[in-house]
Amino acid sequence: MAQHIVSRALYYRIFAALLMLTLLTVGVAYLDLGVLNTVIALTIATGKALLVVLFFMHVRYSSRLTWVVVSASVFWLLLLLVFTLSDYLTRSTLAGW
Repeated sequence: MAQHIVSRALYYRIFAALLMLTLLTVGVAYLDLGVLNTVIALTIATGKALLVVLFFMHVRYSSRLTWVVVSASVFWLLLLLVFTLSDYLTRSTLAGW
């Protein structure tokens, strides 16, 4: 099994990017953007998760089978979220029904 060598400089750049995105998340939390606060925070969190998965978990340099497994996992998570939210958002607000 061939190993891909990743330089320390790349890890430091990714770490710095994660820190900057965390600071950006904190900065956005102090702004009053209404509903967009949640959307922006989740977008930044998705970007950070993507960096962690691609570089720290070495998916970027992995085989196609690993990409299929990761893609299927993300698809399954989205499917679970969609079904959960569709159930939650279509419930009646009445006490009995």
